[in-house]
Amino acid sequence: MSPLARLLADGRGRRVYSGAAWSAGGPGGPVDRGWTGTRSWDGPPLDGGDLWDLASVTKPVVGLAVMALVERGVLGLDATVGTYLPDYRGGDKAELTLRQLLTHTSGIPGQVALYREHPARASLLDAVRLLPLTAKPGTRVQYSSQGFIILGLIAEAAAGQPLDVLVRDLVCAPLGMRQTVFRPDAEGRARAVATENCPWRGRVVVGEVHDENAVVLGGVGGHAGLFSTLGDMELLGTALAGGGRGLLRPGTFALMTAPHTDGLELRRALAWQGRDPAGSPVGTVFGGDSYGHTGFTGTSLWVDPATRRYAVLLTNRVHPTRAGDGITTVRRAFHDTCGIMPDRQRQGARPRKAGG
Repeated sequence: MSPLARLLADGRGRRVYSGAAWSAGGPGGPVDRGWTGTRSWDGPPLDGGDLWDLASVTKPVVGLAVMALVERGVLGLDATVGTYLPDYRGGDKAELTLRQLLTHTSGIPGQVALYREHPARASLLDAVRLLPLTAKPGTRVQYSSQGFIILGLIAEAAAGQPLDVLVRDLVCAPLGMRQTVFRPDAEGRARAVATENCPWRGRVVVGEVHDENAVVLGGVGGHAGLFSTLGDMELLGTALAGGGRGLLRPGTFALMTAPHTDGLELRRALAWQGRDPAGSPVGTVFGGDSYGHTGFTGTSLWVDPATRRYAVLLTNRVHPTRAGDGITTVRRAFHDTCGIMPDRQRQGARPRKAGG
């Protein structure tokens, strides 16, 4: 059993999650991968083809689609929200730029439970538009799912296509990520890993997006809604570790993954988290220029360009309840372990096979 397998089996033993899947590797593919546990506490064992709710790991995937549109001249990083969304003209968000939305420096507050008072899509989108700014744009990194909801609307308006189609065509199809979808079908839901016993919905959520605002939006949002498998996330991690091959031109990819908020309290690239100087959710071993994203359901994808390594962690830490912070310790230990693993690929060894 590898150190990662032991670490994640221990996390299940401490009831941080019912199941976990992982992969660590580089441009040539995984060097350590596997899964442990069950899809729910009383459910079947994981089998490696399980479907996971990525939560906010949706954001950088949507960001990749946005940057593909920037590369094609459909969007401009310094163009304003009002340029693309007429309803926003004249409001406090009209002059916000796509760059500010992507770096969470727009001043739009995040983590606002709009769904409670706005249970219909049109009403919730109006609430997002009218949500008052809580910081002067460009002065503070303030994590904002609402900002990414707006970003998704902008991508749709500029490209003339639904967001799920844009993500499919611009990100998933080029990499062969055939199992990465918004709104899983019946076959996908049958393979899905359980998330929360949701008080709002009155049931355990399986195969439906966990994020309540995304539920009201119909399961597709710039901030949340994507589901994926371990295999598909490996394809994405491998591509990112290889410099974004198959996704973006080298210059565009470098711009996207470079830090854009140095001088502010948190480090952000375009749609990616950077490794913060203190309190990073991925520990201390990954390099200062590493980037990635975490998800509330217990997911994460992280890449270190200096060592050309990626790390994928998929868990259902919100099952059956979001209470508890055990994932914080597990996630940091996982990434620190990935950061010091010997690179067996460069030594000519074959990748480790998955196991339960």
